[in-house]
Amino acid sequence: MTTFASGTDTLTRDALTVLQPGFTGTTAPDWLLRRLGEGLASVGLFGRNITSSAQLAALTAQLRAERDDVLVAIDEEGGDVTRLEVRTGSSFPGNHALGAVDDVELTRSVALELGHRLAACGVNLNWAPSADVNSDPANPVIGVRSFGADPALVARHTAAYVTGLQSAGVAACTKHFPGHGDTAVDSHHALPRIDVGGPVLQARELVPFRAAIAAGTKAVMSAHILVPALDPDRPATLSRAVLTELLRGELGYDGLIVTDGMEMRAVSGTYGIERGSVLAVAAGADAICVGGGLADDETVRRLRDALVTAVRAGELPEERLADAAHRVRGLARWTAGRPGAARDAAGHEVGLRAARRALRVTGGAGFSPLTEPPYVVALTPVANIAVGDETPWGVAAELRRLLPGTETGSFAGGDAGRAALDAAGSRRVVAVVRDEHRHPWMAAALDTLLAARPDTIVVEMGVPRAAPRGALHLATHGAARVCGRAAAEVITGTGD
Repeated sequence: MTTFASGTDTLTRDALTVLQPGFTGTTAPDWLLRRLGEGLASVGLFGRNITSSAQLAALTAQLRAERDDVLVAIDEEGGDVTRLEVRTGSSFPGNHALGAVDDVELTRSVALELGHRLAACGVNLNWAPSADVNSDPANPVIGVRSFGADPALVARHTAAYVTGLQSAGVAACTKHFPGHGDTAVDSHHALPRIDVGGPVLQARELVPFRAAIAAGTKAVMSAHILVPALDPDRPATLSRAVLTELLRGELGYDGLIVTDGMEMRAVSGTYGIERGSVLAVAAGADAICVGGGLADDETVRRLRDALVTAVRAGELPEERLADAAHRVRGLARWTAGRPGAARDAAGHEVGLRAARRALRVTGGAGFSPLTEPPYVVALTPVANIAVGDETPWGVAAELRRLLPGTETGSFAGGDAGRAALDAAGSRRVVAVVRDEHRHPWMAAALDTLLAARPDTIVVEMGVPRAAPRGALHLATHGAARVCGRAAAEVITGTGD
């Protein structure tokens, strides 16, 4: 491919402007600062870029010293998907917990406080909330990231989340359009397909996005999914029928359209990231997100040059690229002019209050809170890429704080139940699961544990679809740190 070295001409600057790359390290590399000077307008942050709030604030200040209106984006949903607290677990329960409480003012307050924390660190665009209706219980990538399976519930909480986040001066990016909830395939690995008709899409998937648009969401993220009822040939991210005709035309959305990560196999495996990026902008996308796995100057150069080449070859209208760049700069201006709402002094505790309210307790007749340290059996599934395996989860850390001497082990596979019993010995067992209904080995391990130790306490930290069982069954509706704390308080009888 021809390389265009100049970063000063309008076409090249526009091509850089529509990119939203990531990078490695906890300080900005020289190549990134140079690209900001040449026209790059957005940067994406991930857990690998963050060690503390102070470090993050220093990093964003470094970026703004090069370009004061830079969009600094992050994938901070709270709950299971956290980047601010990637090494400790989130101070906020995720969407499924908020949906279980079903208090829209609480959801707004959680999003507002999360927005305040992001803004304080210099982050002004959040790739959240997930507006997906989790209609397929086998969904491997959405699950507790969704407010629930009811479109009306998801819609009202999506709108509340957008309102809260943007009140703090942080732009919301509602995702994953036109809806990733009815999939049994993770788009990080392959292309999911949703085979439902237009009426179902209108009554289910699109309802929360209409609510987000009405609430004024500043950005919408596309999904790498194939929806034949909308476009039988191309995934939504690359589909003019989805992005321009449906989202812009029928739904009347006029904000920024951001792609999901272009390195995800659902797109890159078929089209490649260069061709995929050209097709996405041509279809109506304004910002190309890339950097979850690809994060270097070579990737930025390749994508910039692919866009410039496509314009010069007549494959991508220059006015479409210019319009996309204009929308990116417009959002940057909005964030620069937003001081954010005043911060509530009680806001720092809103996440824990929400987690406590989301907790559902079943059984426990005659249950006495634990006073001796138990053995925590973590029946651990493979984490999806969105969640990652860097973030701790469970109740062991919180139980250890309340009952020093608590021990834990992680178990998986066909012999998990027997191995857990051997490890626990005579200690009281607390079994922690995540989406038991999706993992037959996990259900079998619980069978083994409960047969041998009927006094086992079960904590479900995923979507609570399996029947409650155990001497006490706690459904937290998510695996955030505060969800673990709420459960541990019940187990030990120490909650407020």
